[in-house]
Amino acid sequence: MGNCLPISISPSVSVSVDQAVCRSWNCVAGEARYFCQLKQNLRAFETEAERLTEQRDDVNRRVLLAKEQLMEPLKKVEGWLERVEKEIEEVEQIRGNAPAQINNLCLGGCFSTSCCSGYKVGEKIVQKTRDVANLRTEGDFPDVAERRPAAPVDVRPSEPTVGLESTFDKVWTCLTDEGSNIIGLYGMGGVGKTTLLIQINNELQQRRNNFDIVIWATVSKNHTVEKVQDEIGRRIGCSDQIWKKKSCDEKAIDILARQGNDSKLIFTTRSLDVCGQMEANKKIMVDCLAPEKAWELLQIKVGEETLDSHPQIRGLAKEVAEECKGLPLDLITIGRAMSSKKTLEQWEYARRMLRRSVAYHVLPGMRKEVYPLLKFSYDSSPDDKLKSCFLYCALFPEDFLIRKCELIDYWIAEGFLDEYNSICDRNEGHNIICTLLGLCLLEEVDVEQVKMHDVIRDVALWIASEIGKEKYVVETSAQLTEEPEIENWGMIKRLSLMNNEIRNLRGAPNCPGLQTLFLESNYLQSMRIGEDFFQNMVSLIVLNLSDNLCLTDVPVGISNLVSLQCLNISRTLIIELPMELSSLSKLKCLNLDRTVYLKTIPEKLMYSFPRLQVLRMVNTGYLTIREMEGNISFSGVECLECLKYLNALTITICCDSALEGFLSSPHLQGCTEGLYIDQPEYDSLFLLKTLFLPPMKRLQYLSLELTSLEEVKIQWEKEGREIQTLYDFQTSMIASERNFNNLWTVNIQMEDGVAAMTADLILFEKLQNLILSSLPELKSIHRFALSFPCLVAIRIDGCPKLRKIPLSCNSAKGRGIIIRGEQQWWNELEWEDESARDTFLPFFQIY
Repeated sequence: MGNCLPISISPSVSVSVDQAVCRSWNCVAGEARYFCQLKQNLRAFETEAERLTEQRDDVNRRVLLAKEQLMEPLKKVEGWLERVEKEIEEVEQIRGNAPAQINNLCLGGCFSTSCCSGYKVGEKIVQKTRDVANLRTEGDFPDVAERRPAAPVDVRPSEPTVGLESTFDKVWTCLTDEGSNIIGLYGMGGVGKTTLLIQINNELQQRRNNFDIVIWATVSKNHTVEKVQDEIGRRIGCSDQIWKKKSCDEKAIDILARQGNDSKLIFTTRSLDVCGQMEANKKIMVDCLAPEKAWELLQIKVGEETLDSHPQIRGLAKEVAEECKGLPLDLITIGRAMSSKKTLEQWEYARRMLRRSVAYHVLPGMRKEVYPLLKFSYDSSPDDKLKSCFLYCALFPEDFLIRKCELIDYWIAEGFLDEYNSICDRNEGHNIICTLLGLCLLEEVDVEQVKMHDVIRDVALWIASEIGKEKYVVETSAQLTEEPEIENWGMIKRLSLMNNEIRNLRGAPNCPGLQTLFLESNYLQSMRIGEDFFQNMVSLIVLNLSDNLCLTDVPVGISNLVSLQCLNISRTLIIELPMELSSLSKLKCLNLDRTVYLKTIPEKLMYSFPRLQVLRMVNTGYLTIREMEGNISFSGVECLECLKYLNALTITICCDSALEGFLSSPHLQGCTEGLYIDQPEYDSLFLLKTLFLPPMKRLQYLSLELTSLEEVKIQWEKEGREIQTLYDFQTSMIASERNFNNLWTVNIQMEDGVAAMTADLILFEKLQNLILSSLPELKSIHRFALSFPCLVAIRIDGCPKLRKIPLSCNSAKGRGIIIRGEQQWWNELEWEDESARDTFLPFFQIY
């Protein structure tokens, strides 16, 4: 007993009896556990299976959310989901077989009446439990998708449309048709051709396609081939310097060389003949809306509240929709004009006027039906002031980007608005712009600029020139080299010759009634402007000579314009303002922005402008100071004190004496709208480390170009490297280039150092653009999320240590705030929670 009895198996192999018995028993016991532990194994198996199902649902949800954000699921994630589906199918089969095997258990669950099948099921349950657990481990993905590669597309602003679906599908089919390389969309003005093309453009960002790049180019009525080629060249990555030196033919060869066989050209035009001239192999007519779609669009624009305000208004509104003949532009403009009309009499009058306009056959072609309809929106306004401001916008060229601030300056000088004696008057100008935008008579480009739809512009010119009381002559972008031949100068009230090639202004036109003269963007030279040219313009109120890059001297004859109230010589090469301008004693607005070579303004000249209310001096004399060729002889801020009625000032300060004078003048601080502080290398501003700024309630633009600056304090209370504001800082833009290199924190500090934000306090309530550039030490803007009720866009570049921005899901309040920055910076941003990141992700743009 107890001794081992060797059993010989072969001359070289032997085992003990004890080992053999143990191994045999372990084998039997191991197989028996598939019976004995079947119930426990099944419960563990089902638990793992349920967890896998939950994990699969979570991953599917994340994938769906990523797809909505135009991201591409990772291949390993898709493969895992496929394997999980197969595994779950097998799990269900096992679950179906398990109850029968449990019923076959006997002897306390230690054996089965069906040993073979019971063993197989039990073994499979144990194995599948391991497989499911392994799958769960594999499915722990930090990321389930990546940004989808798409054709580089400049996404354009758009609104939901009605009735364009079938035409959209036709165009999209052409994009995939090999035989349709040139596609022409034609139709009458205002029918929705551009809107349709914007939809196509934006959809190319959403859907998979075979295009490498999508280029949008605007071709105006008086376009030049060079401008269109330059826009295409910019988008396909041609060098500007090389590109400018090439001829049109050479540029065309470059463009065609980059064009593959699968390239497509889509263009819009009002003429079918143009489609033929462009050799379009697919011509698609964009027609007016069908009656039911026209009615649907009008209902949207008028609103249910107005339509239900009287039992008969809905019926009258249908008749109004019929009178619009399905033209979307008419339906939109008239719908918005009628959205506030809630009496039966107003709608009956509208129907009667529209019917009369349709029958008013005074215009050939499009004018017969379109212009009277669009004129209704103009006629429906009882405000003559609004009408005058609207017509004035037609003086600018087609597709021209009109600066809001300059437009309001002109309106004030023309007398459209109240006397310019308070900020309320300027606010009235902004209110009129908002009204015109709401009526679709203007289109907003961005925070600073608007433009006029070409059809609306044509209507405005028709009203002003042919049926209105005022005589407008507009010859813009017409490639004129001298003033046009006009039969009766005496009848003209407003003349616009913008965007031409005029070099000479000779003679002395007899135009005593002329009030407005726009000569912007020409090739005017002082020596080629006759001294007598302005002699008979005794009523001239507004003179615009801006963007004449050959103009180095103020034309002598301007001193004869004793009625002049607005003089715009911005963006010219004028070197000095002559003392002869002192005769312009009625001047209210003087625009000297970006007259970079201006270095002489006689000190006494400013005393000659006692009524001056608007003065714009951004980057005035900048290059002169920068290159140390001498300082501006007009020291600036001291003499500005004499302008008692000044209430709109934009200025660049480039020396410490001027800054000191500005900071000691409450009058100038109170009327400053734009403050730009820059430094020449030889001035002590170059060494400025701390800047104290007073509260400026009207400040809209602030730019600081001080590379040594470490500290900016506004109403500051305590020490620290931070910007502190203790009041509503009503800025529209903060622009920083190469600034605050040593700044650690931009901190909007609450009064008494309170960290918590009060519910009713809104900092930066007018902030629309926030630009933070080249701030290598910037780490924080604010430790809490802030509300930005007007914020449109944020741009962050050169701020590698900025890991948090003060935004949460509630910051945008349903609006999309565009965030521009580097991809790596975005990836490393820290958010309050994942939902905040998801909120702003669709609006992130790589800068």
